[in-house]
Amino acid sequence: MDQLSIILQRFSMNTEVFFTGNLCGISNFNREPNQGHLHLLRSGELTIIDEKGTSQLIDEPTVLFFPTPHAHRIVGNEENPPELVCANIIYNESTSNPIANALPAILSFKLNDYPKLKQNALCLFEEAFHDRSGRIQMINLLSTMFLIHVLRHVLDNNMMKIGLLAGLAHPQISKVLLDIHNAPERQWKLETMAELALMSRSKFADLFKKIVGQSPGDYVTDWRIIVAKGLLQQKKPVALVANAVGYENGSALARVFRKRLGMSPKEWLEKSQ
Repeated sequence: MDQLSIILQRFSMNTEVFFTGNLCGISNFNREPNQGHLHLLRSGELTIIDEKGTSQLIDEPTVLFFPTPHAHRIVGNEENPPELVCANIIYNESTSNPIANALPAILSFKLNDYPKLKQNALCLFEEAFHDRSGRIQMINLLSTMFLIHVLRHVLDNNMMKIGLLAGLAHPQISKVLLDIHNAPERQWKLETMAELALMSRSKFADLFKKIVGQSPGDYVTDWRIIVAKGLLQQKKPVALVANAVGYENGSALARVFRKRLGMSPKEWLEKSQ
C-alpha cells in the first residue's frame, strides 16, 4: 500500500459540500475543531482575507485549500460574482491529523496552470451546477476525490521541503516512513531504519532529521502516540493499545504519554472527550 493510502486509512479526511452557486456579499468562516475548508472558484472574482487580515484577489479558476481550522473571509465582487463550490473538510478523529498538520495554513492553485487538477475540478463543477439525481452524494464523493488529487499533487511535485510530506516525497526516507506507518508495533532501531534506506546509521539519521524535521526515534514515538490516540478513542483497552504500538504494557505507554503530553492515556482520553 502506498504512503498516502496508509495515512488516509488511519486518519480519515472526508468532505461535505455546503455551498454551490454565486456568492453575494461577505461570507465568514470561523475556526471549527477538526475541520478545514476547500473552495473551488469556477468563474467570477473574489477577495480572500485570512485571519491576519492579509487579502488576495482571485479572478480566475482557483483552488483554495485550508487544511486546518483557519478563520477567513470571502468577499464576492458584486459586478462579477464568484461561482463557487465550498466544502468542509471533516477529520473524524478529535486528535490532530498528521497530513493536515504537515501543510501550510493555505494552499492556492490556479487551475489553468495544473491540467490534472483542472480536469478533476471540471468533473466536480459538472455535477455541482446541474440538478441530477444523487447530486449531493456525488458532489461529496467528487470533492473528497479532488482533495486526494490535491494531496497527490503536493507529493508528486515535492512542494513541501521539510516535514512529513517532504519525507513521503523522498525516495529513500519514504521507504522507512512507509514501514513505520504500516507497523508501529515493530521495534524500530536506528540500524533497522538505516538498512531500509540503504544508508549508514549516521548518514540516515542526519538526512532524516533534515528532511522530516526531527530525529528518527522521536518520529517513531510521535507516530505511535498518534496511532494510540486513535485506538483509545475507539474504546480499546490501554494494554491492547500499548501492544499495538510497540510497548510491552500499559505502564510503558503511560510513561511515554506523560513524557510527551504530561498526562496518562486515560487522562488524555477523558480530556479529549
